[in-house]
Amino acid sequence: MSKNGVNKADVQAKAIQKILISQPRPESDKSPYFELTRKYNVELDFHPFIELEGISAREFRKQKIEIQNYTAIIFTSRNAIDHFFRTCEEMKVNVSQDTKYFCITEAVALYLQKFILYRKRKVFYGADGTNKSLFDVFNKHKNNEKFLYVCSENQQDNDIVNWLKTNECDFMLAFMYRTKSSDIKKVLQSTEYDIICFFTPSGVKSLFDNAPGFRQNGTVIGAFGSNTSRAIEEAGLNLGIIAPQPEAPSMVSALDLFLASQTKK
Repeated sequence: MSKNGVNKADVQAKAIQKILISQPRPESDKSPYFELTRKYNVELDFHPFIELEGISAREFRKQKIEIQNYTAIIFTSRNAIDHFFRTCEEMKVNVSQDTKYFCITEAVALYLQKFILYRKRKVFYGADGTNKSLFDVFNKHKNNEKFLYVCSENQQDNDIVNWLKTNECDFMLAFMYRTKSSDIKKVLQSTEYDIICFFTPSGVKSLFDNAPGFRQNGTVIGAFGSNTSRAIEEAGLNLGIIAPQPEAPSMVSALDLFLASQTKK
């Protein structure tokens, strides 16, 4: 593995033309993804591999969680933030202004501005987007907070859960949404992609739900997050691009480094 997260042994020296991003297309044309298309003359397609379904307030109440009793909320995605505040609104729960928020990345943390008055003294995030950097932040607060980890019913971040358990933190999992595979059969059948980028283990599951006989055949696989990387390896695929890394905190920057390395060959 090279320091920029590119697994050179699994990458074929071939011209990269088409890249599939397993997320929705960015709303803004100023997205850094589109700078890649101009910089390297590649074509990017965006197709979400998973769909999210919110768990209703009525169903959530069965978990017997009193949101107001928790002093700190853990978010690993913008979707988790959306569903947390949706659930609070449906249940008419007023979140205390003293509540602390722990986010996997700065980008996720900044998304909180949509819902709260953003103050750094109550919003924390990992330095480089890795679980380890988030744990470093947890470590400073673990003895004083009661954590509520907002996550999918069928996709919990085991690394985070295990850390919270190992460090004897006071925490609870709050299932506020669930994931299901999107129908992307036509996408996979109509185009042969040189790179496919994944962001969740559920996205990897969706690939095989839609194409059970999928073979990598030289396709470069990119992964964001340690759990996504693990899911790809457990599926028998070879990783070519890994984020976050110190030099590549986002998938865009990891792709940039990879494509730059290809142009030098």
